[in-house]
Amino acid sequence: MLKKYLILLLIILLAVFLRFWNLSSNPPSLTWDEAAWGYNAYSLGTDGRDEFGRFLPLDYIESFGDFKPPMYAYLDVLPIKIIGLNEFAVRLPSALLGALTVLVTYFLTKRIFWNSKEKELLALLSSFFLAISPWHIMLSRAAFEANVATFFLAGGVFLFLKGVQERKWYIVPAITFFVLSMYTFNTARIVAPLLVLFLGTAFRKQLIENKKQTLVAILIGILLILPTFRFLLSPQASLRFKEVNIFSDPGVITTANQQIENDNNAFWSKILHNRRLGYALSYLRHYFDNLSPSFLFIKGDGNPKFSTQDVGQMYLWDIPFFIMGAFLIFKKRTGFWWIIPGWLLIGIIPAATARETPHALRIEATLPTFQIITAVGCAIFLTEISNIKNKILNIRIKYLALALCFLLLMINFLYYVRNYYVHYPYIYSGEWQYGYEESINYVKSVEKNYDNIYITNDLGRPYIYYLFYTKTDPKFFRENSIVKRDAFGFVTVEGFGRYKFLNDSSQIEKGKNLFIKTPINVSSQVNVKKTFYLLNKNPILIAYE
Repeated sequence: MLKKYLILLLIILLAVFLRFWNLSSNPPSLTWDEAAWGYNAYSLGTDGRDEFGRFLPLDYIESFGDFKPPMYAYLDVLPIKIIGLNEFAVRLPSALLGALTVLVTYFLTKRIFWNSKEKELLALLSSFFLAISPWHIMLSRAAFEANVATFFLAGGVFLFLKGVQERKWYIVPAITFFVLSMYTFNTARIVAPLLVLFLGTAFRKQLIENKKQTLVAILIGILLILPTFRFLLSPQASLRFKEVNIFSDPGVITTANQQIENDNNAFWSKILHNRRLGYALSYLRHYFDNLSPSFLFIKGDGNPKFSTQDVGQMYLWDIPFFIMGAFLIFKKRTGFWWIIPGWLLIGIIPAATARETPHALRIEATLPTFQIITAVGCAIFLTEISNIKNKILNIRIKYLALALCFLLLMINFLYYVRNYYVHYPYIYSGEWQYGYEESINYVKSVEKNYDNIYITNDLGRPYIYYLFYTKTDPKFFRENSIVKRDAFGFVTVEGFGRYKFLNDSSQIEKGKNLFIKTPINVSSQVNVKKTFYLLNKNPILIAYE
């Protein structure tokens, strides 16, 4: 008993280390979404209002015209109050709950494989694989609300299983966790209800037997979702979905019409090239993109924010164990084995509607199913190897096989660790809007010398960085900002006070002006005051008069 908890403690400590080491400086800078979470939390902690003045919003936080579930901002209020408005505080909820997800995975796996002789080994391996997962490490080290939603979903599944098996009242916190995930990330608003329906259908007998607990859970779930229910039915809630989903892509219709025309409007062609069939096929392609070997094991997500680009979302050494585990889960059918494939398949459903696939962030709701499947394959391998006895040659093969597996794991893991913690910040600092903090610190030191300061939008959303790094009083911002909305409802903050966030040179006012822009297309005749560099020493911004 003591031994297994000691191993679990070491796994959790490893998870904490990998998620907290140099958290402020790697990733090398804040994305505009991270800065927005931080400033909104700072604003809520100041006067209870968000960036744009809504009092204690429970339905959404408006961020650059997107309407996001508000949970992450509330989770960040206390860290920012205690630590201050900085990178570490902003990322703390994601890193902390990421580490706790590793712990939840241990208990969840034991609960799923409750009648397996290897449940302890499976649980330790699953939590270990999640602890060292490139996928989970990278998403835990930035303020990604999807990572927090993953914690609530995994916790919800664990509490639900515990509730239907032994502790009846655990159904109530289970539903609470599922609802909280819906307050955290848009994808969870689809995944959580589907998971609840999936589990509720499978365990309907137990839920009916425990009527009192089930009714209380349903009632609490309804009460918790009420503050955001009206918003979920509003046009604003679907704004982001309309922007990125494949069903708003006119290319499918254009292609279908062209194919029908090429077939002289034949009846069979209208059936074969029907736009609905086109969208269905597009959805299936996007769905299975998220299961491609290149994405999972070789290169990972094409966005450097979610992958180092030379290691997959999982490791190469995961491949044989993952394949073996997928086969054995269906073959052995131990415990509640069906939850794993069901959860995995459900977790991809909303992500497959997006034009951009595969997408590590949008399918993070599938974790830790990938790690559990891998653990099943690895556990069986270790069990079979350990059963080799008596024959000298076989014993040698046994230890050789174990040593080889461990060596491959360590090579793959250490390669990723060195790449991510040493090289990654320098290679990809530009992907993280590096340069805004440095330029704003400079501007703060000279702003009194200028009538107007123009900061480029080329790197994206400069106003939020100024608010974040100057800790601008939220009330001052609300009263003095110039905010414009386009036809789709997206927000552009054009300026406040002497600060202007415009790329349109026709709107430049008279007076002594300072410009912060990218070096591209800037005249060599300007009076450059300072140049700002990426970590790889390439210039990214210049300050000039």
